[in-house]
Amino acid sequence: MATDMQRLVGTSEDDDEEDMEMDVKEEDDDEEDDMEKHISTPPLVGVDGLIGSCSNNNRFHHPQIHEQGSNPGGGARRSRPLEEKERTKLRERHRRAITARILAGLRRHGNYNLRVRADINDVIAALAREAGWVVLPDGTTFPSRSQGSKPISGTSAAVTPLSSEMVPQQAPLTSLRGISSGYRSPVDYNASRMKGIYVPNSSPYDSSSRGQSQIPSALGDGGEHLNTQALIGGSVESVDAKQIVDVPSKLQERDFAGTPYIPVYVMLPLGVVNVKSELVDPDGLLKQLRILKSLNVDGVTVDCWWGVVEAHAPQEYNWNGYRRLFQMVHELKFKLQVVMSFHECGGNVGDDVCIPLPHWVAEIGRSNPDIFFTDREGRRNPECLSWGIDKERVLRGRTAIEVYFDYMRSFRAEFNEYFEDGLISMIGVGLGPCGELRYPSNPVKNGWRYPGIGEFQCYDQYLLKSLRKAAEARRQTFWARGPDNAGCYNSQPQETGFFCDGGDYDGYFGRFFLKWYSQVLIDHGDRVLALAKLAFDGTCIAAKDS
Repeated sequence: MATDMQRLVGTSEDDDEEDMEMDVKEEDDDEEDDMEKHISTPPLVGVDGLIGSCSNNNRFHHPQIHEQGSNPGGGARRSRPLEEKERTKLRERHRRAITARILAGLRRHGNYNLRVRADINDVIAALAREAGWVVLPDGTTFPSRSQGSKPISGTSAAVTPLSSEMVPQQAPLTSLRGISSGYRSPVDYNASRMKGIYVPNSSPYDSSSRGQSQIPSALGDGGEHLNTQALIGGSVESVDAKQIVDVPSKLQERDFAGTPYIPVYVMLPLGVVNVKSELVDPDGLLKQLRILKSLNVDGVTVDCWWGVVEAHAPQEYNWNGYRRLFQMVHELKFKLQVVMSFHECGGNVGDDVCIPLPHWVAEIGRSNPDIFFTDREGRRNPECLSWGIDKERVLRGRTAIEVYFDYMRSFRAEFNEYFEDGLISMIGVGLGPCGELRYPSNPVKNGWRYPGIGEFQCYDQYLLKSLRKAAEARRQTFWARGPDNAGCYNSQPQETGFFCDGGDYDGYFGRFFLKWYSQVLIDHGDRVLALAKLAFDGTCIAAKDS
């Protein structure tokens, strides 16, 4: 019979198991323990007709037992099946294991000094302090003085109430200037991270001196008298019958004493020189430049538009407007950053003027539109020249690369004295639409809206010829085409067969096409920047990525 009773009844060892790392008990077990403290268990009837009894210290669980005792009010209470309790324990252990790994990672990699039995509140408080906020032991959180908050007095002081729960008597108080190794109580840890401590008087009717005399005894351990001034190293002030202990801030400060000087340049309006290569409103511009000079700005940045300087005929450059501008800048002893802009101005974000490509280039485009980028539907983009003509002599006997180089070389010859004097500190080189090294794959004029994926721009005859050569080199002539399932300008990736998960982009053809497409972009940037380095030898060269 004893054996049957053990089989039917069971023990409470599993229910009383505690986790050694997190010390967290199940909420359902706590509720059941509280209930059993007030319920005396009556005799238990087993499935074999056996009768047993137990004291209040034992707990009975069996999947075949459905009724257990009654409370003083007479209501019956349902017993939870053992399998459900085991599943709850497993879930709780899994949750605690994840929490332990998070805390371990924060301590090891984030240098967070979290206590051994930290909970989510400690983690949130540590993250808030990392962001520069002040977190009091009672959970009150507010920005530090550096973020715009106003302290109570002229000193940097945080305010925290003092209670018996926040100062455990069994844990000695460590120095508020820093935390020594070993165990630290929550108030010790929080105090080391705060700028100050607010200690209320024992009574609003006590004098300031009496309140100060009570601070050491309140913060001491077991009646040990501490010297608050020596401990904190700050000052004590009384404001509205409340005492503020100023604690020197130990937050890490950033020292910029060894930082190199960083010059500041202001970009001039896009249309400061009009399409006739004339300086627009020189008097107003001079006033604005003088204002910038009074603000100690180092220099200005200006676009030299290809459509302005070489507007009417090949290799006929008109630098008049820019020469007058540079003279004005030189007189004010500004520095200059000049951008070689080989794209169209207008139609993009921030464009308030319209400066097209040179007229003679537009005339060539009307008879040979393949000099411009083209999408799958055959729509042309005259914002800039296609990279397919970088080596094609279709621009009145010159390639696009030669046109760019002649333009940059003319600028260097025209303003050579400014290079020698150091007035021009940097040259930016336009590499595509908006001056960026990218394809014009998302033009608003073709109906694109964010966040559409855009379209490939490789369907002019010159880029298609390059694609065909690349496919023949791989002995896959049927790859000499663009993807036919890449969607349209406003498609989403998962709506296309090319970009969706597991789509054609990850197949043999997809990898071949994307490698070729990106290599065309890289090769164009290499060619133009190599010639820019040759034209502006000894000057810093810059480029703009998307």
